[in-house]
Formats: sequence, structure tokens, C-alpha cells
Amino acid sequence: MSTIPSNSATNNSSSSSSTSSSSSPLSSTMTQADFLKLMTAQLQAQDPTNPVDNSQFVSQMAQFSQLSATQQLDTDLQGFSSNVSSGMQTSQVLSSSNLLNRSVLVPSSTMSFDGTHSVGGAVNVTSAGNVTVNVLDSSGNVVRTMPLGNQNAGLAQFSWDGKDNSGNTVADGSYTLAATSGTTNLDTYVAGTVTGVGFGGSTVGTYLQVSGVGGVALSQVAQIL
Repeated sequence: MSTIPSNSATNNSSSSSSTSSSSSPLSSTMTQADFLKLMTAQLQAQDPTNPVDNSQFVSQMAQFSQLSATQQLDTDLQGFSSNVSSGMQTSQVLSSSNLLNRSVLVPSSTMSFDGTHSVGGAVNVTSAGNVTVNVLDSSGNVVRTMPLGNQNAGLAQFSWDGKDNSGNTVADGSYTLAATSGTTNLDTYVAGTVTGVGFGGSTVGTYLQVSGVGGVALSQVAQIL
């Protein structure tokens, strides 16, 4: 049985290492250190009988200085933008705190009835016409039909007293809203009291905690009542 010489393994390892090293990607961005290395190498490799022209050397230094200043400006602007954004977010949350304990209209297809108090809402009428609002229970059964009559385009407000079509007060709980104008389904809004204000990150932004609805982005508030 033949034995593989140890120096073959060493050569293979060196070849693999060399291949791996040569195949590694180079950085596409020249740093300050890279520039100084290139300049130093250029000075060391220059022909003593024909040295680098002083004007060329000064020009390269000027280009490097301009590049460095531009990179620093970009970094400063990014930091400034981040600070401004953070400041605006804080300012928006603080100013939104004025909405605490105020009633607002927010998008919702459900409303919560406490068994006693009427619940307000609105329908987003896209074009003038007769509008009807149906209140459905958890099983999908219509418990109350409220004709709003002919409405112009815009928000048409309504109030549900918590009673069914027979005049009986329904049980407390969550009910679904379904608004229509002819064969067109319309979006509904529910009125609720703002109980809290917060910031939900860059995706959500400032949000309001609305009673009976939950968290709602500030940008979705249709009306302050």
C-alpha cells in the first residue's frame, strides 16, 4: 500500500489557501488608510530620475481632502437627519397627548356595547345615495337595521342605542357593522375615547389607544369629536 507524502498535503493546503485568498472579494470602497497606502507605494516606486510632479502630488492630496470632507459631510447629515426624525417623533407623541380623554372617529368594522351607553359611529359615503347600517351579532345575524336615508359624499354619522329591531336592549359585547349604499359596501368608523398615546416604531409611528377599538395609528383618525 502506497503512502501519500506529507508534503503533498501541505502543497494542497497551500494551493487551497491561495485559491481561497485570491477568490475573496475586494472592498468596493476606498478608505483613508487605503489611499495613504497607495500614495506611499507610489512615492516609494517613483523613478528617482523622474520623480512625481509636485503639482500632481498636490492635486491628489486635494482630491483626497475633498473626498474625506464629502464623506464626513454625509455622515454628519445622516446623524442630523436621525436626530431631527427622533425629535419630530417625540414632538408628535407629546402633542398627541392633548387627545387624551377626547373622543375620536377611527376606522373599525366592529363596535363594543357595554350594555348601557349608546355607541357612535360613521359611514364613509363615497357618492350620494341612500345609506343603511346593519348591526350583526357574533353569529352574523342582523340585530338592528338603521336606515340613514339619503346622504351626501363624506362621513355620515350615526348612533346605535344598543337595541335590536324589536326595541329590546341587546347583551353587552362586540358587534359587527355592515354599511351599504345600494349594492356598494361602505367603510365604517367607530367613536371611542383616547386612553393612551404611544410610539410603535418607524412602521406604525405615533398611535392612539382607543376604548372599544384598541391601538390605532394617529394618521387613521378621521375626526376629533
